Amino acid sequence: MRQDPVLQLLGLAQKAGYVKSGEFAAENTIKAGKGFLCIVAGDASDNTRKHFGDMCSYRNIPCEEYSDKESLGHAIGKEARAAICVTDSNFAGQIIRKMSRDERR
Repeated sequence: MRQDPVLQLLGLAQKAGYVKSGEFAAENTIKAGKGFLCIVAGDASDNTRKHFGDMCSYRNIPCEEYSDKESLGHAIGKEARAAICVTDSNFAGQIIRKMSRDERR
């Protein structure tokens, strides 16, 4: 079974300390101007997806909808997560490139 390269990169970013996860932590990171990419789970509520989309759009931060809560949490070694914020520009760029090539979105 082929592993998801986006989720693998998220795991590496977590190990390197460049991931803030959970709605509260991700929101605070974005508002502080320290986020370079926000990923919201596809099965998050409509309100959560809109909230993060609007917040990121206002601050010109890419916000992508990807995978599901369980998979996002598992990728970073935690419980289910609706929102994840990447705080390193290099990891964010790599993840965005992998997402654009990924057909499973």
